[in-house]
Amino acid sequence: MKKIALILTAAIALAGCSSSKNVVSSQDASSGTYWQQHVNYDMDVNMDVDRYQYTGKQKLIYTNNSPETLDRVYYHLFFNAFQPGSEMDVRSRTIADPDRRVGSRIAALEPNEIGYLHVSNMTQDGQAVLADEEGTVLVVKLAKSLAPGESTTLELDFNGQVPVQVRRSGRNNKEGVALSMTQWYPKMAEFDKYGWNTSPYIGREFHGVWGDFDVELTIDKDYTVGGTGYLQNPKEIGHGYDKANSGPAKSKDGKLKWHFKAPQVHDFAWGADKDFIHDIYKGANGVDLHFFYKDNEAIKENWKKLQPKTNEFLKYFNEHVGDYPYKQYSVIQGGDGGMEYAMCTLITGERSFGSLAGVTAHEFAHSWFNHILATNESKDEWMDEGFTTYISNYAMNAVFNEGKENPNSGSYRGYIGLANSGKEQPQTTHADRYEYNAAYGTTAYSKGAVFMAQLGYVVGDEVRDDIIKEYYNTWKFKHPDPNDFKRVAERVSGFDLEWYLRDWTMTTNTIDYSVENMSTLDGVDVITFKRNGLMPMPLDVEVTMNDGSTKMYYIPLSEMRGEKKVARNVTTVADWAWAYPTYDLELDGVDMKNIRSVTIDPKGMMADVNKENNTWQLEE
Repeated sequence: MKKIALILTAAIALAGCSSSKNVVSSQDASSGTYWQQHVNYDMDVNMDVDRYQYTGKQKLIYTNNSPETLDRVYYHLFFNAFQPGSEMDVRSRTIADPDRRVGSRIAALEPNEIGYLHVSNMTQDGQAVLADEEGTVLVVKLAKSLAPGESTTLELDFNGQVPVQVRRSGRNNKEGVALSMTQWYPKMAEFDKYGWNTSPYIGREFHGVWGDFDVELTIDKDYTVGGTGYLQNPKEIGHGYDKANSGPAKSKDGKLKWHFKAPQVHDFAWGADKDFIHDIYKGANGVDLHFFYKDNEAIKENWKKLQPKTNEFLKYFNEHVGDYPYKQYSVIQGGDGGMEYAMCTLITGERSFGSLAGVTAHEFAHSWFNHILATNESKDEWMDEGFTTYISNYAMNAVFNEGKENPNSGSYRGYIGLANSGKEQPQTTHADRYEYNAAYGTTAYSKGAVFMAQLGYVVGDEVRDDIIKEYYNTWKFKHPDPNDFKRVAERVSGFDLEWYLRDWTMTTNTIDYSVENMSTLDGVDVITFKRNGLMPMPLDVEVTMNDGSTKMYYIPLSEMRGEKKVARNVTTVADWAWAYPTYDLELDGVDMKNIRSVTIDPKGMMADVNKENNTWQLEE
């Protein structure tokens, strides 16, 4: 039954029709107790491109699949962050190392440059409700409590102003893209097993409710729009949707109404510009890859070259994670760097080709690691950014034939630098609570990527790869947390991995092992190793002889309750228990006089923070 539900859910998404809230909320391949909320958005939006203001009507059907009765709900009003004196503004000006893209820019915005998003005329099932705007959060007292299993219809009017582009969203970015419309509408906050997720928007990323979107957007006919969802009326729109290189369709009033539907997503974003070129590249598995970029001779060649490479990224992620479940993905020039959204990304486009391909690989990989495996990006940002960094580094290595033995070596260097800096905080730190922006970035991206790369060192690379695929199949279209990933990893590997998740993410304990001594005990040659750091690990050890030959040893960690599969020429020895600070490796059949060197982790896949003591070398 559970396998059938998974197939049905994927089929619904592929068909482009509304998903069943019961399918999404009731099934879970691991325990059967998982639940998640569900929304259906219906929005009609009118954009004034001259004033950068918009109005809209939103009808939202909210289903409470939780075991609790709800007497209130919350919405995010992200655009309110782009105002002088907002929490984002003050935090950006007072953090030790401000984001150079933000700094004091919000504080300098004039009234016609700020962002805002306001709600009015709100009702629940036709009855007026009280709604209090508290910065970037709207607090709504329900007229009638919502019991488990019940649905309610919430309707509201909203009006907004698009801020001058500062961070992710906005108008007229540095490359001249008119509209980068991300986090632009009243967005229902997620209620999950941890409670309501109502963090104010201070600068980090997002968490949303799974659901279906039906969006109508009326805008000046000369603007080409790309973003989340399937366009339902291409012949009425033109702009390259009906046929290649078509211009805007005819319009009596100078405007066009675009109609998009997006099934089973947790966000809706779009970008628009009068000078967009719109290309469609036929990708793997019937996926249409859309590209929207400025009509700028300096970048056209790179954006054309990007298209087949994006298809190669698609095939790589399909093979190494799981099949992309939608039939469309859009790469849109816009924003202030690169940021992922449902079925699309906004990236700056005036880059070298290598940089353009790299940012596309990373943001496209987010379709798997956050927009299908929808972790809470504020609480578990390392899963979102780290897993994406890990797999996109491998994709770049494969697609561009880079030949790197460890494509994530840069992430190892970044993490080790942070660990030795004294500025590290645990990965369980909320994304807004880092003392330093740089520490957040390294912890989320680099240390998160090392978590996955190093997992291969612990359980074996092939097993780690199987874990990723099983994780995807088990948790797609849901909200997995770190323990959910750990439980999948334990099922697939047969190992106990509580220690790995605990030490790596919940503490700043470091890995530091050394070759301590070589001696003879009772006629047996012995190498003594020492654990200097608090985090335990199994050890791969290479002993090199004077004639250049090598012997490999594998020292399992007792707390793993298992051993990884090793090659035939590797000798597996007794476990090392964490509480013992030293370990004696007996060299059966090896004469210590013939040893040239001893090296811990010769491939460098363990994130040891002091590699200088990992090798003993015979002095010549």
